[in-house]
Amino acid sequence: MFNRRKFLQSSFLSSMGLAFAKKDMGTEYVYPNVLNNPVVISTWDAGLEANKAAWEVLNKGGRALDAVEKGVMVTESSLNCCVGLGANPDRDGYVTLDACIMDDRFNCGGVAFLERIKHPISVARRVMEKTPHVLLVGIGAQQFAVAEGFPLEEQKLSESAEKAYQDWLKKSEYKPVINVENTKAQAFAPHKLPNGEWNHDTIGMVAMDASGNLSGSCTTSGMGFKMRGRVGDSPIIGAGLYVDNEVGAATSTGQGEDVIRICGTHTVVEFLRQGFSPEQACKKAVERIYKAKGESARSIQVGFLALNKKGEIGAFCLQKGFTYAVKNNKEEKLYSAKSWF
Repeated sequence: MFNRRKFLQSSFLSSMGLAFAKKDMGTEYVYPNVLNNPVVISTWDAGLEANKAAWEVLNKGGRALDAVEKGVMVTESSLNCCVGLGANPDRDGYVTLDACIMDDRFNCGGVAFLERIKHPISVARRVMEKTPHVLLVGIGAQQFAVAEGFPLEEQKLSESAEKAYQDWLKKSEYKPVINVENTKAQAFAPHKLPNGEWNHDTIGMVAMDASGNLSGSCTTSGMGFKMRGRVGDSPIIGAGLYVDNEVGAATSTGQGEDVIRICGTHTVVEFLRQGFSPEQACKKAVERIYKAKGESARSIQVGFLALNKKGEIGAFCLQKGFTYAVKNNKEEKLYSAKSWF
């Protein structure tokens, strides 16, 4: 019978044996310039608060995997029309959540189309650690979550999400707008710009711990007023998130369909492997989307955020307005990414 825990333990012990054997031969596995210098980065302004929770883990010498789970749980807990149970619903009025997580050993897990569970990122981690699968969806994901002890929550839209949904019902049109995740855009009303159009929200996070190991997480409520059953890039490994501990890690935000089309974060990491800097790697992935869509790319937003094994950080997006948060021993700061347009 498959026993994932025993398999992981034996794999870990085997890898430790190899590590010690190679260390005896003089091979250094951790880059000297990142040893004992943890860092966490995440998408959008909300990343500032999420990074604080992740940093509590990293600053105590904890694993990057634990940090990226704890970090995005802050955003999932916020009662607003963005990430989490208070978020904008689909067009039928139901909130459905997507998330994935990946560690430094290619272990990964995700959930999609999940309802009434407060922390989909934690369910994604249980999928990774306790099943032979990578992705569970819908009622199956919910049943697994309940079996693992996660309580079923009552759906209760935040006040802003309820108002947004009632307004949307008057026309029942879906017209994505760029950068609504940004708090400056939300000054008009969360998820709503003056022209009455709506969008989606996501938080992606990548961290490196004091041992130089990488992990990442991504969680979202998806596009507001999406078709029921729609799933974007956020819970898909290689689209919304990818981690290769030898090279680097990346996460994405924006219109998920177009990230999926180019296997966006996997593409970014492969450019890192070729020697490009994080910003250059993100730019080349954005360029690939632009070449696929042409001038119609002006109507959407996609942004990538990456961290390489040297501890270098970079981001790039289609449109101006994508922000990302950084927390390490030296700074706690919000940056604006460079853009194609």
